[in-house]
Order: sequence, then C-alpha cells, then structure tokens
Amino acid sequence: MSFSLDLSEDVIQVRDWVHEFAATVVRPAAAEWDEREETPWPIIQEAAKVGLYSMELFATQAAEPTGIGTLAVFEELFWGDAGIALSILGTGLAAASLAANGTPEQLGEWLPQMFGTPEDPLLASFCSSEPGAGSDVGAILTRAVYDEANDEWVLNGVKTWATNGGIANVHIVVASVHPELGSRGQATFIIPPNTPGFKQGQKFKKHGIRASHTAEVTLDDVRLPGRLIVGGKDKFDERVARIREGQSAAGQAAMKTFERTRPAVGAMALGVARAAYEYSLDYAQQREQFGRKIADFQAIAFKLADMKTRIDAARLLVWRAGWMARNDKPFTAAEGSMAKLVASETAVYVTDEAIQILGGNGYTRDYPVERMHRDAKIFTIFEGTSEIQRLVMGRAITGQPLR
Repeated sequence: MSFSLDLSEDVIQVRDWVHEFAATVVRPAAAEWDEREETPWPIIQEAAKVGLYSMELFATQAAEPTGIGTLAVFEELFWGDAGIALSILGTGLAAASLAANGTPEQLGEWLPQMFGTPEDPLLASFCSSEPGAGSDVGAILTRAVYDEANDEWVLNGVKTWATNGGIANVHIVVASVHPELGSRGQATFIIPPNTPGFKQGQKFKKHGIRASHTAEVTLDDVRLPGRLIVGGKDKFDERVARIREGQSAAGQAAMKTFERTRPAVGAMALGVARAAYEYSLDYAQQREQFGRKIADFQAIAFKLADMKTRIDAARLLVWRAGWMARNDKPFTAAEGSMAKLVASETAVYVTDEAIQILGGNGYTRDYPVERMHRDAKIFTIFEGTSEIQRLVMGRAITGQPLR
C-alpha cells in the first residue's frame, strides 16, 4: 500500500473555497466584531448564502474518507478569525451531539431547525458545563425527572459557558437522570425554541473569541415531551439497565466520545497559530532595524523556524487523530487528546512569539497578533484543559481506567 500525505482534489477544493471566504469576508471584519463583542449575524448570513453555514456541508465533510476534510475547513476559518469562526461553527457542537445519538426522527425534525435556511440562518447550542462541574462531567447537577403520568421530562439546573447559549433556536442540554450512576446516568435533551422555564442568564465578557456569544442558561421546571430525550427513552432505559447489571465500564464511553472530537479543536488552534506565524513572517521581512530587515537577524529567524516547526508537527498529530477517528481506529494512547494538547499549546506559544517579533506594535490593537494571542488561550481550556488532556493520556498509556 502506498503512503501519501497529499490531499485529495475534493479536500483541496473545499479548503481553498473556505480560505477565500475567510480572507475576503471573515478577516476584514475581525477587529470590528472583537471590539463589539456581539454575534456577527451579517457574517453568518453571508456564510449561509454561499453554503458554508449549512447542514449539508457538515454532513458532507463528516463523510469524507480521510477525516481531514473537516479539519481543513476548521483550520481555514480560524485562520480568518477565531471569534467569528466559532460563531459560524458553534452550531456544529450541538448538531454533532444529536447526529451521534439521535433517532432518525429526531435528526429529521431538529437538525434543520438548528441551521435554518440561507435566507434565515438559525443557531444551536450544546450545554454541558456547569458552575460546579467543568472538567468533572460526573458532577453535573442539572436534573431530569420523568413524569410518567404526563409523559414529560422535568428539568432543573444551570448551565454555563454555553456557546450560543440563550440566543440559539435549539439547545441540547446534558442532565442527570440517575445521579447515583454518575456520568453513566446522564442523558441529553432537546430544548425547543420558546420553551417555558428556559432562559439565558449572564452573558460572559471574555478575554478572547469575543465575537462568539457565551452565556449561562437556566432551567426552572422546564417540561419537555417524553420524546425529546436524545436517542429515545427506551434506548436510554436499556443502557441504564445494562450498567446496573455491570455490563458497562465506568466512564469509558464519555471519555472516548470526547477523544474523537478533540482533533477538531486542534485544527481550530492551528488556524490561529498559522495566522500569527504568517503575519509575523511578513512583518519581519519588511521591518528594518539597524539598517537590515529584522528577519535577517538570527534571533528572529530562529523564532520563525521554531514557530513553523511546531505548527507543522501539531498538524500531523491533528491529521493522524482525525484519520483514526474517521476510520474507527482505537485511540490506545489517547491520540485525540495528544493532538488537542500539542495544537492548543502551539497556538499559545506561536502567538506569544508573534507579539515578541512585532515588539511594541504587537502589543497594540492596531495589529492583529494581539487579538490572536487573546484568542489562542481558550484552546488550552475548552473541551478539556491541558491538564485534563495529560491526565487522559497518562491513564491511557499506563493502563489506568478512564473514570
């Protein structure tokens, strides 16, 4: 079998298309929406009109055989701007959760309501984290109780750090049905628009990715039809019965699910890192000090060499993990966490070095590396902090249980 890292023509075509959109639509608007700290609805509408924000694109890229197509799209969009890109791609988190576990009927009814139409795009939000339960998913306190007499679920709790929380048309909420089982007793629920008892709490003012809306949402006796448990109640009850009979390993399923989504976060981080590297390279080749281009100084050239090397090395880890996930290869050494860890810390390192290369200019908002540096930090925090990634990797390679 021959080995090649060449991308297929289909992947190249989509990547270049997304890059053009990022260069001509996203990047010119980045500073404005970062300052406004508002959801960039005009950009989302433009993305919807050209087919970049659509259920069809997500499905097509998810089916791409190498697993690299989606990663290439994410890298290019985040190369344009991380905040705007997350506003465009944030719906995908909720859509992926529903697509992975929902019934065909649920997919047919709710996926279109997550994206809307090109003329009227809508958003979706995935709500998992809580004020007292971030990395510790087993500590989720939001409760879902089944009211058998009315065939309804009653939900109460608070969710935090929800991308698109409160402004989305559809919310997917993780709640505990059987608290005594920890994370194994949890289920996800579909919250339709305008559901009584469900509302937005505080909107967070963030260090970076400020064009992406992040907020708390509260659930106060939210009543949902029984059919809105993702995957169906019968399937959930069967899973709980198997767990009670000791047929399921504690915590394993949730950790493996997170492992398969982490390469996408790594690709996002790569986009920010590459943008900062390219900008600082261009700057170094134009900026003169002591009668020479600063790129001619070894101190600067070595910085650029290290930045480029780390980006390319991280991309190989991200692509490997994406390929493994797409082709159902087991992550025996937590390769998903490995990719996310290296790519996210690379983004922080590269954007920090970019500011150093630009000097005082890099510390001002007149130059984009300042914004990129603020945006980069989130990748070492969300979808599992760097410490959680190392914990997962350490347990995988030493054989300890993922609990």
